[in-house]
Amino acid sequence: MHVLLAEDDDGVAGALTEVLYEHGHMPTRVRRGEDVLARHRQADLLLLDLGLPDLDGLEVLRKVRAVSSLPVVVLTARGDERSVVRGLRLGADDYLVKPVRLAELLARIEAVTRRAAPPSPPAPRTVRAGDVEVDLDARRVTVGGAEVRLTTKEFAVLAALAGRAGTAVSRQQLMDEVWGDAYLAVSRSLDVHLTQLRAKLGRPDVLTTIRGFGYRFGG
Repeated sequence: MHVLLAEDDDGVAGALTEVLYEHGHMPTRVRRGEDVLARHRQADLLLLDLGLPDLDGLEVLRKVRAVSSLPVVVLTARGDERSVVRGLRLGADDYLVKPVRLAELLARIEAVTRRAAPPSPPAPRTVRAGDVEVDLDARRVTVGGAEVRLTTKEFAVLAALAGRAGTAVSRQQLMDEVWGDAYLAVSRSLDVHLTQLRAKLGRPDVLTTIRGFGYRFGG
């Protein structure tokens, strides 16, 4: 992660740069607020001291936040309540008062970047057993690469089993999930749909009957 470090004290900047580098980050140190405004777009996180020589750090924060959602951790000697409240209201993601333990600083940086990270795209929900492939989102089933046409209920039964691939699913679970609350005709309906599914898939080992309990897809 590229960390832009705005700190005018050489000793503090040196220690912070070293610890950031040791923990896998790429720190770039600047001394002035104007440098922050010029370079923040290349950073993944801004570590901002408020006591900069040219601009007040809170003003720098306000200007950055007006144009960017860059994660910002304020690290400053200003521990008065007014400064803390202003910093957070201006958009700082965290506010730490010097001196700070380096382990805590690293943990806060990690927490801020984790919150700021975009959510991972959902993994495609495709389940396979041998050459049988069930795409749960597209509601598509192929066997040996050829698509198999299923009715809505047949697919619902298969999806309920494939969604728990390798796990035994009871008859009651299947009936409740596919038909809602069980009623008198459901048990026989489930048997019929399973028979049709097995015939269409042509792979008897894919849907296993667990005597006295239910069924399992694959494994």
